[in-house]
Amino acid sequence: MPQTQLTAPNDLEIVMVRDFDAPSALVFDAWTNCEHLKRWWGPPTWSLPGCEIDLRVGGEWRYLMRGEGGEEMGMYGEYLEIAAPSRLVSTENFDGEWFEPMGSGTVNTMLLEERDGRTTLTVTSVYKTKAARDGAMQFPMADGAEESFQRLDALLKELA
Repeated sequence: MPQTQLTAPNDLEIVMVRDFDAPSALVFDAWTNCEHLKRWWGPPTWSLPGCEIDLRVGGEWRYLMRGEGGEEMGMYGEYLEIAAPSRLVSTENFDGEWFEPMGSGTVNTMLLEERDGRTTLTVTSVYKTKAARDGAMQFPMADGAEESFQRLDALLKELA
């Protein structure tokens, strides 16, 4: 049974919510540390051979994912706000035509709310247009997020 809730509360947003049995500082670190990201980010048959993070306001991030058939997908953005371990805001763009229907310049806000050692992750993605949001909804986003978050959950248990 999926633990990740995905909703589209309005024409421009997609919201994902998931609970983790880990403190917010550990979840934040797993989200912002390349060593950890390489172990959980992306589809299960893809790797993350490229990961660069300059974790400061105005700093940039870049991921390069590689599929088992050798196909590559790059994504990148800029950090707009950082309030570790509870808030991270960044832009998100994709190389090439991978996600052309979504446009570019999505703004993602990650909130981590800790209660009694458990953390609720809420990621709100704001798209520039309804068409871009609808394009994102065409991808199996909920399934992909759930698969990644299951791997993140396992990593958090290992790191605790």
